[in-house]
Amino acid sequence: MKKTVTFLLLIMSTAYGIFAQDVTKKHGNVSRSGLAMEGYDPVGYFTAGKAMEGKKEFSATDAGVTYYFVSAQNRDLFKADPAKYKPQYGGWCAYAMGASGEKVEVDPETFKVLNGKLYLFYNKYFNNTLKTWNKDEPELKKKADANWARMTR
Repeated sequence: MKKTVTFLLLIMSTAYGIFAQDVTKKHGNVSRSGLAMEGYDPVGYFTAGKAMEGKKEFSATDAGVTYYFVSAQNRDLFKADPAKYKPQYGGWCAYAMGASGEKVEVDPETFKVLNGKLYLFYNKYFNNTLKTWNKDEPELKKKADANWARMTR
């Protein structure tokens, strides 16, 4: 019985790893080289409350995607719990995901941490979508969650 349970757990964790990699690679906002968030440190949004460009020497890979960090400490925090620090909606613009279900590039310096989750936004050409998101956040978040779930099925 113990061997059966161990075997099932192994299969489930392997399947999850394959699914997570597929979703991230297929749907995430990742460069051709496999770099996420344009090299910004995902942990810094939580620990420092600001966007900070990471350094190549402090990198980690999760689900086939590379992340840069400002320090070994931030890298290690990420490695301990990647899901806690990864941006929502694969790193695409949260507002666009809610408003139209589209994958729109972001400005990594335009962000919001809400209920322990990181949301990134488009901010170019006098169009800061974070401001629009804030006007109707509950409805846009609900729609973005549904659109992302549908997109990644």
